[in-house]
Amino acid sequence: MHVFVTGASGWIGSAVVVDLLAAGHEVTGLARSEASAAALAAKGAHVRRGDLDDLGSIRAGAAEADAVIHLANKHDFANPAVSNAAERAAVQTIGDTLAGTGRPFLLASGVAALAQGRPATEDDASPFHGPGAPRGGSENLALEFTGQGVHAVSLRFAPSVHGTGDHGFIAVLAAIAREKGVSGYPGDGTNRWAAVHRTDAARMVTLGLAKAPAGARLHAVAEEGVPTREIAEAIGRAFDLPVAPVPADDVQAHFGWIGTFFAMELTATSAATRHLLGWTPGGPTLIEDLAAGAYSA
Repeated sequence: MHVFVTGASGWIGSAVVVDLLAAGHEVTGLARSEASAAALAAKGAHVRRGDLDDLGSIRAGAAEADAVIHLANKHDFANPAVSNAAERAAVQTIGDTLAGTGRPFLLASGVAALAQGRPATEDDASPFHGPGAPRGGSENLALEFTGQGVHAVSLRFAPSVHGTGDHGFIAVLAAIAREKGVSGYPGDGTNRWAAVHRTDAARMVTLGLAKAPAGARLHAVAEEGVPTREIAEAIGRAFDLPVAPVPADDVQAHFGWIGTFFAMELTATSAATRHLLGWTPGGPTLIEDLAAGAYSA
């Protein structure tokens, strides 16, 4: 199958490209820089130049492929409206291009705000609708295309997709701890984050392409929830830093933009995904990765 991947040179996308190629797929990746293009070509993938704002390139890539995996996102946390608008426009463009073809369209999403007082499951519908919603309401927008002949599937990633070289949330928390000289956790540190190793997440995407029915919501979650205090303690051990609670009123000042997320309960299960796909995560846990020095570079 010829698969067009946006975000192909990103943290998750680059691992997905490797896994797709190993599974025998032909891959074309969207690349916005010469360095990204060279990295994709070195893996054996084709390259289409463009970025998330280049809707013409995204449209052409989707039209030429047998399936689309949309993993790109601006992640502009200082100006989320920009990220939301770009995400919605890209999803709308891909959906319109694939309408009536029956081709697979898998897109990245998350597990935030799906459930209250319990871990989120695959049965929980996203509460986000419309252009002004987080991620531009892209998950619901994409799944609506199932009624227009698109094989749409949501890929919900844990807030920590960890591993050596990660520059996401855990890397940001580690950098803040080193800057502040203390590894902090919000409140009593009992709120939890779901987690998955990068290679396990990539494997789930490839299996989802092969096996998930239209309209499915898949959870790339290996650990249902790691307490934020344990995350902070592991960061403290990794960098030989003291560990301390951060009062709720000081979370934003201490952690900056990531404080909102670090104080949230972001738990999820993946039982239905594992059963549907025959997916069994086998990578290191988040705490194991921290202990092994994955964030020490």
